[in-house]
Amino acid sequence: MIHFPAQRRGPLSALSLRLAAALGLVCGVVALVYLERDGYRDVNEDGLTLLDCFYYAVVSLSTTGYGDITPFTQDARLVNVLLITPARVLFLIILVGTTLEVLTEQYRTGRRLNRWERTVKDHVIICGYGTKGRSAVSALLENGLDKSRIVVVERSGAALRQATSAGLVAIEGSATRSAVLNQAHVRTAKAVIIATDSDDASVLVALTVRQLTAGQVRIIAAAREAENAPLLKQSGAHHVIVSSATAGRLLGLSTSAPPLIDVVEDLLTPGQGMALAMRSAERSEVGRSPRELDSLVIALVRRGKVVSLADKAGAIIETGDMLVHVRDDRPQPASTP
Repeated sequence: MIHFPAQRRGPLSALSLRLAAALGLVCGVVALVYLERDGYRDVNEDGLTLLDCFYYAVVSLSTTGYGDITPFTQDARLVNVLLITPARVLFLIILVGTTLEVLTEQYRTGRRLNRWERTVKDHVIICGYGTKGRSAVSALLENGLDKSRIVVVERSGAALRQATSAGLVAIEGSATRSAVLNQAHVRTAKAVIIATDSDDASVLVALTVRQLTAGQVRIIAAAREAENAPLLKQSGAHHVIVSSATAGRLLGLSTSAPPLIDVVEDLLTPGQGMALAMRSAERSEVGRSPRELDSLVIALVRRGKVVSLADKAGAIIETGDMLVHVRDDRPQPASTP
């Protein structure tokens, strides 16, 4: 099942408000009839009880009107004309409006689904919307990727609600199933990020994605244990990030070299100071040394492989190279007129 970003008010809330309004109208009419019960006549001619008033209110507002209870005094008839008849019309509007809203919502959801299926392409699929999945989405958004190009695959209902509340399209189901990945249009995706809770599930997801896409879609996976990283790569993952090893190394750096952990946090935290970025080499930079540039270049990406500046191949920038550099990511002060 595909879940689209949440609207301002859910259908359950709208139905609850309409139900409360309908019950309020019924109770209001019951109170009016009970106060004027001496002006009504029933077929038994034994007076109206509170239950009779409820019965008259329900059959009157629903326009059933059996005629076994009727107003016969002028005051009772005037109340029917001025109050109960408008309440009857309002009651019908509430019922018809609820039906129309449900049908309209279904039609609108169908149109959104058709439009999304026609336009979804070059998107990023996030398998798992836990801590790692949410962090991956935040990083993608910070790098300029539009929310409409992110699709979340998740089994947990709570995580699905979080994803849709964040404005993301979410698909309910396990990413290990081909049918669920096909719903996410995995064949036309740009990349698949596997952020499941277990390495076993990550391996199954990687195998399923590779089978469906024939290795044409980039797969990035997170692994809890370093020993599972080779298995994930054999399963089709192009990149594997070992969360436990990365966290352990950062913990070690925070003890042996505290300033280094501050630098790493600065690089990974957007808007704080420094940030890692990548751009294409300009024509004027081709043939020059990366160390001569104004920006601090720390590596080159050449034909999909990282080239260190310490290597001979990284001494000169070539056509088509991507420059990995450190940029100033601090918020720029507003310019004064």
